Amino acid sequence: MKRITEPELMDDPEQALAYGRADFEEPHSNFIKLLEGYCSPPGRIGTVLDMGCGTGDITFRIGRAFSGSVIDAIDGSAAMLLHAHEGLIRKPEFEGRIHFLHGRIQEFTPDKSYGLIVSNSLLHHIPDPADFWGAVKRLSAAGTLVFVMDLMRPGTAGEARRLVETYSPDEPDILKRDFYNSLLAAFEIDEVKRQLKEAGLGGLKVTRVSDRHLIVYGIRD
Repeated sequence: MKRITEPELMDDPEQALAYGRADFEEPHSNFIKLLEGYCSPPGRIGTVLDMGCGTGDITFRIGRAFSGSVIDAIDGSAAMLLHAHEGLIRKPEFEGRIHFLHGRIQEFTPDKSYGLIVSNSLLHHIPDPADFWGAVKRLSAAGTLVFVMDLMRPGTAGEARRLVETYSPDEPDILKRDFYNSLLAAFEIDEVKRQLKEAGLGGLKVTRVSDRHLIVYGIRD
């Protein structure tokens, strides 16, 4: 099945509200476990970049897991970041440590590189994956830890529908729709490997971690 792109940004307030209210405890806890298991970052990792942070749930989890870290979390959706900022107000322990930034990664040019770059489910939203991996390369340096988790595109639309009903049977229709569209917009493992090679990031590894997820991980050369 060929890739079918979806909108890059989730700017619909109703959509952002649905994500803000959704229970992502299981997948987001698993993200942190995989990050710790595959990248084994030390207790103090310096400055972290969370690309495509959405409502900030994973950002806060990274902040708890690595108490010495400072995190820049960027997203192109103002509607999503509204929920992230509201969450930050309710979590004063992260004051001065987590900074939510509005912008697209294609245009993000801070005057620093990062010790750890993470991303959950942003890659498939970017129309041209070269823009995503170009940002990873531009915002990292030799020795930067990279951990990217994303969906894998199934072989058929029917398989995509099965995955939606298996893992999101009770979610609101808007989340089911987004999950289905995201599966169709995702990449296969071999496609991601080619993307990394073309970006000059061939030292990073790609592996399947579930029936619908892959991860890219490693230390940038």
